[in-house]
Amino acid sequence: MSLLKRVKNLFAKPVPVIREKSMLGLAPGDICEVSLVTYEVVGRVHNRSRNAVVLTLQDGQNIEYLHIEEREKLLYGLYKPIDGRLDNPNEVPSIIDLDDISYHLEEEYDGNVLVVGRSPFMQGGEQHVWQYQSDNNQLLRIEWQNGRIMMYEGEQVIPADVKVIRAS
Repeated sequence: MSLLKRVKNLFAKPVPVIREKSMLGLAPGDICEVSLVTYEVVGRVHNRSRNAVVLTLQDGQNIEYLHIEEREKLLYGLYKPIDGRLDNPNEVPSIIDLDDISYHLEEEYDGNVLVVGRSPFMQGGEQHVWQYQSDNNQLLRIEWQNGRIMMYEGEQVIPADVKVIRAS
C-alpha cells in the first residue's frame, strides 16, 4: 500500500454500519417468517408506552396477528381472531372459560396506539388490552378501542422461530 493511500484512508469516513431490521421495526410490505410459515406484513399497531407491536400478517387468505413486546427479552405471541363479544369493557372477567379451557387474566393495560396499514382498528387512539393465559400455555387477548372489541386466541412463539426475511 502506498503512502498516499494510507494518508487518504486516515481521512476517509468510515462506512456506516447497516443495522439489521428487527421484528419490532417491521412495517406493511415487509416479509417475515413465523414457525416456518412466510407472511407479508399488511398492518401494524404500535403501543409506544409498552414498546409493543401487533403485526397483521397475511399468508394467502389466512390472516394472523403477531404480538411482539420487548421486555428483558423479546416476547412473541401468534394469534387468530375468534368470535366473541363483551357487553361492557368495564366488566371484563378475570377468568374466562372457552371450549373447556380456563384462561386467567395475566395483564391489563391501556395506551395510545399508532396504526399503519390494515388492522382490526383503522385509526390510532386509546386502546385497552386484557391478556390471559391458560394452564396449558394457550393465550387469549382482548382489545377494546373506540367501542369495538376484538378477541384473539393464540400461543407463545419462541424467538428462534421468528425471523425477518425482507424489510424495507
